Amino acid sequence: MDVPNLTDITLESLGLGAQLRGGNSSFRVWAPNAKEVVLRLNGQDHRMRRSGEGYFETEERASAGDRYFYIVDGQKPVPDPVSRLLPEGVHGATEIVDPESFQWTDQHWRGIPYAEAIFYELHIGTFTAEGTFEAAIAKLPYLKRLGVSMIEIMPVCAFPGTRNWGYDGVSPYSVQASYGGPNGLKKLVDAAHAIGLGVTLDVVYNHLGNEGNYLGMFGPYFTERYETPWGSAVNFDGPGATEVRRYFIENALFWIHEYHMDGLRLDAVHAIFDSSQPHILQEIASRVHELGKQLGREVCIIAESDQNDATLVRPPERGGFGYDGVWSDDFHHAMHAVVTHERDGYYQDYGQAEQILKALNEGFIFQGEHFQYWDKPRGKQCGDIPRFAHVFCLQNHDQVGNRPKGDRLATLVSRGAQKGAAALLVLAPETPLLFMGEEYGEKNPFQFFSDFGDPVLQKAVVEGRRNEFKKFASWGEVPDPQDLQTFGRSKLSWQLDEEMLKWYWKLIELRKNYVMGQERTCRAELQDGAIVLEIPREKPVLRVSVNFGGKVISDNAWKLELVSDQDGCMVMVETRS
Repeated sequence: MDVPNLTDITLESLGLGAQLRGGNSSFRVWAPNAKEVVLRLNGQDHRMRRSGEGYFETEERASAGDRYFYIVDGQKPVPDPVSRLLPEGVHGATEIVDPESFQWTDQHWRGIPYAEAIFYELHIGTFTAEGTFEAAIAKLPYLKRLGVSMIEIMPVCAFPGTRNWGYDGVSPYSVQASYGGPNGLKKLVDAAHAIGLGVTLDVVYNHLGNEGNYLGMFGPYFTERYETPWGSAVNFDGPGATEVRRYFIENALFWIHEYHMDGLRLDAVHAIFDSSQPHILQEIASRVHELGKQLGREVCIIAESDQNDATLVRPPERGGFGYDGVWSDDFHHAMHAVVTHERDGYYQDYGQAEQILKALNEGFIFQGEHFQYWDKPRGKQCGDIPRFAHVFCLQNHDQVGNRPKGDRLATLVSRGAQKGAAALLVLAPETPLLFMGEEYGEKNPFQFFSDFGDPVLQKAVVEGRRNEFKKFASWGEVPDPQDLQTFGRSKLSWQLDEEMLKWYWKLIELRKNYVMGQERTCRAELQDGAIVLEIPREKPVLRVSVNFGGKVISDNAWKLELVSDQDGCMVMVETRS
């Protein structure tokens, strides 16, 4: 593909969207099958001229704040596929944005090395009462004090209505207006960098939402050759795929360059299909890493997959895709099943303490073994990939929000069990991810919510959620995603459990002192019913002992750093020089 120099990359250099040029603006859109494309700018229609590779373009008098639609072959007016802002919602006009209007102050920021990352996942709409980027900025000093190093923001691309998890986004280059729009997000990133916090953004390249998804009117962005849980797959390898690939690759670069993101987390990459070479996932990762190097910043890229596939993080020279990390759900599932005793759904394959040990020692639990929930083998061998490539968690938006009632761990198990699980998460050699509120024992649920305007989709999302949880029947009735109260219940209360918060503070401090670094390993084993995790260098320097149903014994040769003996669960963290 003919791509501009990465150090100079902007939507203008890519020729996409509305680009301001003095008192004018150029407009360019890809619509290879269209006979005619009309620009409707501030209510006036302008016929666009055809250019090479299926593009249409024009230049008109326009300035920042002006609004426009495209009309393809006389169909209804729709937003630009590369809108930066949709102030009237996903069906409304695109607003022209001047990307130079924001004055960055992070010129000396060089990023967070992935090997030092402690992730904190948050959802802008429920992280604060206001649900905006501006309100989130006020919480940054709290996150800095907690000790996390990288905020991970759930998707912020424009979605239907004003409340959504973000995975129903339909305009990949836009920023949700109700959160604060483009400059609101830039202000949050700039403020985070000012106090030493990195920011990673969750992006969705496996599908777009249904309501307001107009890409198919412009070109062959989707294909029926593959099936995804959300409908048609993105067309990465069929007719017209060259420009579709460009659209998504440049989207990844756009977030790193224009919004100064320190990393991307790609949602559900197992639903991204590509039979060509290089695979689209490899190409995205290599291009993101190349841009980071040229910008002189640490930039990471992480994949979410339920396949336990080490290929994602192996380097290309060894047949991999070159991602820095992969969400590794086995640790969560094993820990959750042990502490809650749940066995519904995919938890039927978990529940043994030995599985927690395998996750700690190897990363994936299932590396080709039969997975009963799927009734087929799951996973691949992963012994050759670094331990920090596995991103572990006790809670995340999926594992909390995809429970029928969205109940958090703090409402399911005792404080003692929470402390034990937290100690193994934070002090493991793998990369930890906390879900907003986890660190202080948040009890408000995080439920699935949406704000679709289409009556057909409203009905479908309610019925779909109920059908989804038939295998989890014992978990109770599913709240209505469209009900405003479902969204309201999901906001953080910020009622701090100081005991839990101090526990996390100390664990994170110990992690930074004893577990960080490129080369890290551990030895986890069962001793008298307790899970004992030792982090060695030349010799063990940190030991975590957790017994979810009994006691642990201290060794006088070790220095006691943390101890908890509550609710029948004992936790002990010790160090020695």
